[in-house]
Amino acid sequence: MPKPYYVTTPIYYVNDRPHIGHSYTTIAADLLARYQRLAGREAYFLTGTDEHGTKIAEAAAAAGKAPKEFCDEVVQHFKKAWSALSVEYDDFIRTTDRRHEEAVQKLLTLLNDARTDNGQTVIYPGVYEGIYCVGCEKFLTEKELVDGLCPNHKRKPEILKEKNYFFRLTAYLDRIKTLIESNELVILPDERRREVLGLLNQDLGDFSASRERVEWGIPLPFDPSQSAYVWVDALSNYITAIGYGSDETKFRKWWYDAEVVHLMAKDILKFHCIYWPAILMAAKLPLPETIFVHGFFTVDGEKMSKSLGNMIDPNDLVAQFGADATRYLLLTQYPFGADGDIQVSRLATKYNSDLANDLGNLVSRVAKMIVANFDSRVPTPVKNLEGLQELIESAEDVPDKILGHINKFEITAAIEEAMNLVRMTNRFFDTNAPWKLVKNGEKEKAGGVLYACSEVIRIAAIMLSPVMPNKSLQILSIFGLGKDHLRKENAAIFYHLEPGARVHFVESIFPRQDVSESKTEPSRKKTSESVDGLIDFADFGKLKLVVAEVLDAEKLSGSDKLLRLQIDIGEEKRQIIAGVAEYYSPEEIKGKKIVVVKNLKPAKIRGVESNGMLLAAKKDGRLCLVVPESDLPAGAIIS
Repeated sequence: MPKPYYVTTPIYYVNDRPHIGHSYTTIAADLLARYQRLAGREAYFLTGTDEHGTKIAEAAAAAGKAPKEFCDEVVQHFKKAWSALSVEYDDFIRTTDRRHEEAVQKLLTLLNDARTDNGQTVIYPGVYEGIYCVGCEKFLTEKELVDGLCPNHKRKPEILKEKNYFFRLTAYLDRIKTLIESNELVILPDERRREVLGLLNQDLGDFSASRERVEWGIPLPFDPSQSAYVWVDALSNYITAIGYGSDETKFRKWWYDAEVVHLMAKDILKFHCIYWPAILMAAKLPLPETIFVHGFFTVDGEKMSKSLGNMIDPNDLVAQFGADATRYLLLTQYPFGADGDIQVSRLATKYNSDLANDLGNLVSRVAKMIVANFDSRVPTPVKNLEGLQELIESAEDVPDKILGHINKFEITAAIEEAMNLVRMTNRFFDTNAPWKLVKNGEKEKAGGVLYACSEVIRIAAIMLSPVMPNKSLQILSIFGLGKDHLRKENAAIFYHLEPGARVHFVESIFPRQDVSESKTEPSRKKTSESVDGLIDFADFGKLKLVVAEVLDAEKLSGSDKLLRLQIDIGEEKRQIIAGVAEYYSPEEIKGKKIVVVKNLKPAKIRGVESNGMLLAAKKDGRLCLVVPESDLPAGAIIS
């Protein structure tokens, strides 16, 4: 029996809603678990949210909410996004879960009592004085700063001096280095392995295991005046979710006896590849088998950020392409593991090329010909067809090739193996031209071509099911097959379909997309706002108008006509860019109640996101704001 397979994503910080960066890692982990199950292994897939720390407390305060209330709301956005993307996790861990907090305190107690090999305490008190980035929730060194700023958040870090408890990292560095160099601890890709070894050659010191001034966190069991440092708290989720400290049987199965794989992006490499192994060593627990660290991606050549207005909500992609196509498109933009670029404008083109043309068109052509010419029944196979033997050999090899790629985390290459088989089948179909065979009275031979194509479609659907779980089942249902057919051994056998089986075909699997205008670029599309902020809409009745209170206003840098407004629309606060600076100063408009369009897609104006639009009208050359009745509250609907 193969070892169980335990795969995790990082737990995502809940200071904001999920974007396609979160989605990329989560879909990949979901896919890995599905492929292992397809191969007959037990698999357990964990994801979740990281909810403690100063940054969360600050975000909650800015939203006027208690930290837990704020976290509860944001977590729902993550769960809804994963549901929309057909992500099926086995557990969703929250660091505010009581089970997690209790397990972390047990781990901290153990670490506080533990000793290194030379008898030193693993946890010891001290005073930390240094620079700290709230955005990263980590202490930085001067070497890591760029022009005195955090390289990730472009903000000046704080200078902190406080009592901490320290974890004696230095006691474990040599052993970690040896394990990585011998590949007992596998770090992939090799570029990331080299990066970790480079860090280990630097002068790394002990790290803070607690914070004195952080109230929103897990109190240390041996000193409640201190809270667990967010990384000690967060990294522990990988064991607290599977029974550490509460269910020894479950914990041993999924930590001691399983193949453990951590999946993440490279910005948290040091914590997972150095801090986490050291914590596990100190606790005398096994280390994970593999840590896979994928690269960053840009969006149309630019770093993804709010300020650039190019954050992409996965729900927008699902709305346009559907869950399965979104999963496919995100994982096939560039090789998994490398840095790459998501070219939003080409998503619809790739959808049409790969899914509508290659896969969808093959399914449609084959199924429609069977329905029209063979009474909706699977035809009888014929073995003396041009290119058939080559097609069969390729089809029978594909399952092992795909799983070979998956076991090496070559996700993009695995998907390409299946799609190349689909393309090969399209060529086989065109070469043998079954429509001509039917016309020429060679119906039996035409049936043989359609049978062979149907078999490859069945095999491709099975092997693509971890990528596109819903569409694969839809394809299998055409031939009367269901979820119980999704096994690798079924994909490895040609001539599985029974001649005479009923074929049901209703609609195209992947309808073509209109590439004339991409719906997935909400932050890039210009609305019909002109430079002076006027609106010209063809269908005014579809707009949702609400009362907004202007909380703050300032001129947009580099523009004499635009104001950046922070507004309250009742249930949330937003930012809009309005072309009214020639008529209203920031001081005049601040505090006013105005009318705004609530249901516009966010737009990027001068590189700044604008989430809505105010109403104004020109009279006698003067721009006048549309204002509501004075007693209407922010958020009131204008009908």
